[in-house]
Amino acid sequence: MPGDDAFGDLPVSDRLVVPAGALSWRFSRSSGPGGQGVNTADSRVELAVSPLQLPGLTETQRRRLTERLGDRLVDGVLTIAASEHRQQLRNREAARARLAAVLRAAIAPPPPSRRKTKPSRGSQERRIQAKKQRGDTKRLRGRWD
Repeated sequence: MPGDDAFGDLPVSDRLVVPAGALSWRFSRSSGPGGQGVNTADSRVELAVSPLQLPGLTETQRRRLTERLGDRLVDGVLTIAASEHRQQLRNREAARARLAAVLRAAIAPPPPSRRKTKPSRGSQERRIQAKKQRGDTKRLRGRWD
């Protein structure tokens, strides 16, 4: 469709940019608010991309995409739908932002592993003391003989 590349490339991170030619747009009628225009305007937007085919991905990033987006990929294609706005332009912007966020989260390195620590003796004693105090409070309730 002419004008599909009007938005241009989609920056995902410092090193990853999805070329405009890799993005596939589909438009359809949206449900929800819009008055009489809802029956005529194709404001719902579907943005599709094949993330594993993107240029500039490392093998590690491809593996992360496969692991983290595996259930969302249909024949290797990730589709994002946006229909929360009444204007097609705003839905296109929302779809682009959502796609960038999904891809950014999928290629992000895992967080550092947590170092196991034991609670200090003081914190254990404070916890036990608080539990005893709470038990005393509950024990004293309802004893109006």
